[in-house]
Amino acid sequence: MDFEDKLASLSQDVSKLYDAAPFGSHCVDEDGTYTEINALELAWLGCNREELIGQRKPEEFLTPTSQKKLQQVLAHAGNHGFNDVELDLVSKGGNIRPISINATRCADSHGKPLRPWRTVSFDMTDAHRWRERQRIAAIAFESLTGMYVTDSNGVILQVNQAFTTLTGYNASDVQGKTTHILSSGLHDAAFYQELWTALKTTGQWQGEIHNRRKDGSVFTEWLSISAPGFGQELAKQYVASFFDITANKAYQAEISQMAYFDPLTELTNRRLLSDRLCQTLAAASRSRLHGAVLYIDLDNFKALNDSHGHEAGDQLLKQVAKRLRVLVREGDSVARMGGDEFVVLLDGLAADAVESARQARHIGEKILHELAQPYQLGDLGFLCTASIGISMLLEQESGTDLLQQADLAMYQAKKAGRNTLRFFSTAMQQAVSAHATMEQDLRNALRLGQFELHFQPQVNAADRIVGAEALLRWQHHQRGAVAPGEFIPLAEESALILPIGHWVLETACAQLKRWEGNASTHHLQLAVNVSARQFRQDDFVAQVQELINTSAINPARLKLEITESMVLDLDDTVAKMRALRLLGVHFSMDDFGTGYSSLSSLTRLPLDQLKIDRSFVRNMGHSHPEAIVVQTIIGMGNSLGMEVIAEGVETQAQRALLMQNGCLCYQGYLFSPAVPVAQFDALLLQPLRISA
Repeated sequence: MDFEDKLASLSQDVSKLYDAAPFGSHCVDEDGTYTEINALELAWLGCNREELIGQRKPEEFLTPTSQKKLQQVLAHAGNHGFNDVELDLVSKGGNIRPISINATRCADSHGKPLRPWRTVSFDMTDAHRWRERQRIAAIAFESLTGMYVTDSNGVILQVNQAFTTLTGYNASDVQGKTTHILSSGLHDAAFYQELWTALKTTGQWQGEIHNRRKDGSVFTEWLSISAPGFGQELAKQYVASFFDITANKAYQAEISQMAYFDPLTELTNRRLLSDRLCQTLAAASRSRLHGAVLYIDLDNFKALNDSHGHEAGDQLLKQVAKRLRVLVREGDSVARMGGDEFVVLLDGLAADAVESARQARHIGEKILHELAQPYQLGDLGFLCTASIGISMLLEQESGTDLLQQADLAMYQAKKAGRNTLRFFSTAMQQAVSAHATMEQDLRNALRLGQFELHFQPQVNAADRIVGAEALLRWQHHQRGAVAPGEFIPLAEESALILPIGHWVLETACAQLKRWEGNASTHHLQLAVNVSARQFRQDDFVAQVQELINTSAINPARLKLEITESMVLDLDDTVAKMRALRLLGVHFSMDDFGTGYSSLSSLTRLPLDQLKIDRSFVRNMGHSHPEAIVVQTIIGMGNSLGMEVIAEGVETQAQRALLMQNGCLCYQGYLFSPAVPVAQFDALLLQPLRISA
C-alpha cells in the first residue's frame, strides 16, 4: 500500500473516531460546504448526511448574529483556526442551541493548507443555565429584600445592601456575630427553640418576627430561612431573607378598626356587635347566666342637627359614647348602630330570670339618668334624654331576634313619653305584626279608593260657616273606619304620606271648584293639612301650582296648614311659602304653641292665621297657665295682623273666653264634627245649631 492509500485509510479511521465522539464535529471543503459531519452534530441539526454533504454550509445553521460573529472570527483567524467561540446553532426545526466551537486546519511550512477545516463543538446549554442561575442569584441577593447567610451555628457570614438599609447594620457590624444581635427581646426562649427545631428537622422556617434595628427601634418582619441542599447532607449554611411588614401591620390594624369600629365614636359597630352577640349567647348557654340587650335612641336628636348643624350632633354622639363606656361593667359591650342609636350588651347577669331583668333595669335607669345630664357642645349648653328598649337573652333566641326585640321595645318607650325604658314582650310582637299588616293595607287603600275627605266647619263670631278643614278618613274593607291617629303616623313613617298627601290636595281642589260654582258656597275657604315630609319635597311648589291650574280654582280659597316642626329648616320653609303666596295660596300655623318656633322665626313666615292647639283650649278654663298661653297667642296673632282660630272648641264657656280675649274664629264639636261633604253642604242650608 503506497503512501496515498495509507493516508486515505488513516483519514477514514479518524472520521470514524470523530463520528462516535461525545461532541459535535464537521469538516468543510474549500467552497465552504460540508464534507463530513458526525452523528451528534447531525442530531443537533435534525438533518441526515445526504441533505448536508456537498449541499449546505455550516453558517446556514447559525443565527444572523452568530453568522456575523463567525465571519469576524474567520477574518482574523486566517489558516490557523480559532478556539472557544460561542455561537447559536439553529436546527432544521428552529430550535436554538448555544455551542462553543473550535476549528483547526493543518498547513505546511509555507502556510499552505494541507487538508480542510475540522471543527469540534460543545453543547453549552447546561453551562448557560448555570450561569443564568448564578446571575439571578446575584441579582436576588442584592434585591430590595434583606438577605443574610449564616453558618450552621447562626454566625453571620454575608449580608446584602438591603439588609443594611432595613436594619441600619453594615456588613462589618454583623459579620462574625450571631443573629442574636438583631433580637428585640420580645420573643421568649421557646419561640427561638421552635425556630431552630424546624430548621434542624425540615431545613426551613418562615414566620413573623420582631427584630431590633441598630438605632434601637423595633420593627416587624416576615422572615424566611432555608438550608441549601438539606437532606443530602447536614446543613452547613442557612440563607435568610426578610422584608419589613411594620407598615402593613399598622395598615391591617387600621383596616380592622374601620371594619369593626365606628369611626366617629370609636365604639364597636353593628358588624362586631353581631359577633359578640353570638359569643354571649353561647356563653349564656354554658354558664346558665342571663344577659340583656339595651337598645338606646336619643330623644329629639334630629332637632339638634336641624337647628345647630351636624357638627353639634357629632359632638353630642361622642359625649354620649364616652358616658356609656363609663357606665357599663367590664366585659359588657357598647356599640353604635348608626345615627343616634346605641346598643349595650350585658353579659353574665343573674341565673334567675327575674333577678337578671331587675339588674338590666337598674343599669338602664343609670344610663337614662346619666344621659339626661347637661351637655356642653362648644358654646352651646344642651339637654338630651334617651329612650331604651330591653330584650333579655334566652337560649332559643338569635342575635338578630334580640336586636329586633330591643328595637321594638325602644319604640314602646318612645310612645310612653320618652326618657324611659320598656321591656320587650309577646304582646309587643303581636302589635308589630299588626302594624306590618296595616302598612300593607294602607299601600292598597289609594288603589282601592278607600280614602275620603270629611269636612269640619270653621265658624266666625257671628256663627256663620266661613270655611272648613279637610280631614282624611279611611274606610277599611274589613275593619271599617280606621282612626287617623292609627294610620297617619304609619303613613309618615313609611313615606306613604307623599302619595296620600297629593291625593288629599287634589281632592280638596276638586271640592273647592264645586263650591265655587254655587252662590251659597263660593266664599268658603278650605284648609288642608300638609305634612313636614310632604312640604320638604323639592317640587312641592310645582305640585301645588299644577293642581291649582288643573282644577282652575281661585287659589285664595286654598289654605295650607303647616306645623311648627317645619320651621326648623326656616330658609327653605320661607322660600316655599313665599312662592305659594305669590300664587294666592294662604297659610295657617297648626297646633301653635306646642312646637319649637320662636317669635323671631314666626315673624319671618308669611302666615295668614294662627291656630290655637286644642290642648290649650281644653284646659284654659281650669288652668291659669293655659289661659295665659291662649291670651298670649291671640295677642301675638292680632299684633302681627294674623287671624287667630281655636280648634277643639267644645263648650260655650270656651267660646266665650276665646271671644272675650279677641279670638273670633272657631272650630270644634260645639259646632260640628268632621262630616262627609253631603252633610257639610246640608249644614250650610240651615241655621247652625250650636250644642249646649
